Amino acid sequence: MHQPLGYRDRTHPDYVCLLRKSLYGLKQAPRAWYKRFADYVISIGFSNSKCDNSLFIYRKGFDMAYILLYVDDIILTASSNALYVSIMHLLSSEFAMKDLGSLIYFLGIAMTRHKGGMFLSQQKYAEEIIEWVGMSSCKSSHTPIDTNVNVTASASTTYADPSLYRSLAGAFQYLTSIRPDISYDVQQVCLHMHDPRVDHMQALKRIIRYIQGMLDHSLHLYSSSISSLVSYTDADWGGCPDTRRYTSGYCVFLGDKLISWSSKRQPTLSRSSAEAEYRGVANVVSESCWLHNLLLELHCPINKATIVYCDNVSPIYLSGNPVQHQRTKHIEMDIHFVLEKVALGQVRVLHVPSRYQIADIFTKGLLHILFEDFRDSLNVRQPPASTAGVC
Repeated sequence: MHQPLGYRDRTHPDYVCLLRKSLYGLKQAPRAWYKRFADYVISIGFSNSKCDNSLFIYRKGFDMAYILLYVDDIILTASSNALYVSIMHLLSSEFAMKDLGSLIYFLGIAMTRHKGGMFLSQQKYAEEIIEWVGMSSCKSSHTPIDTNVNVTASASTTYADPSLYRSLAGAFQYLTSIRPDISYDVQQVCLHMHDPRVDHMQALKRIIRYIQGMLDHSLHLYSSSISSLVSYTDADWGGCPDTRRYTSGYCVFLGDKLISWSSKRQPTLSRSSAEAEYRGVANVVSESCWLHNLLLELHCPINKATIVYCDNVSPIYLSGNPVQHQRTKHIEMDIHFVLEKVALGQVRVLHVPSRYQIADIFTKGLLHILFEDFRDSLNVRQPPASTAGVC
């Protein structure tokens, strides 16, 4: 701390001002801390990832190490114990930090290693939400959404406590970080945060009842080959009853591991289901390109073409045929980068029957049996027997 310019006391130059606001409240503090940390780790041999600014990569010969930074929470992994100890010594000499050992808990996510890989859980976080809203003893639901009810923006009357609705919807948004099975349902209730209605709150309570019955379910990351990226994409054309905009969703697998997913109502209207599906393909190809570049920076390059599965044949024809048709000539040119990726052999768009289209879980409500099947395909399951009861 230094006395600011114009307010320096020449009699007591070593005095500092008494702050009425903590440093964590200053907008410049996070950026200043990040720059301070980044400058130091770069000086000891790390390089800053171009795909993710919070990731730092070290490679020297066969030695490799990664640092992932989130404010003052840090994950460090290295190829050898000697390298890990060396980096920890350097960091500890520069910053006041504590080595907490093997990764167990990070940003509210509990991580448990098992024989087949890793189990990620937010059970404690989910229990706190349910207890806060007073639904700890509620009756559970098999699915997070009622397929027989299509809730609109003007449905029923205005909800009496909109702040509670917004708080709950926001809390569940973070839960989707490792619970892809509720991504679509949370996305739907978040569309009405500006003007929540009674029916919207009922839909939100349906999600709570589903989580209550599936508290022990969460995401598994299994040990498998990392030689291929496989993705599924789907679009529900005109699915929104108010705006007629479509909802697109995708999921990306690295080997057998689910590493990325999304469910989002798109900002534009589509004139046909072919256009909606094609835009959905473009979204997942864009995500796959980012993942491909990230893996390249992590020195785990993927040489095989990314496989994109779609249950509509129109995007498959469009991705391989650059001829402009009457129904596609209005589509923006930026979407057609899929053509280039397919021509270069970096992406292959293939057809999958709707029965096996996993991405359906991100675009619409599903019946119980189909929902459970797709949830299991996303590796959202109960913990292994050795980790039962861990939260």
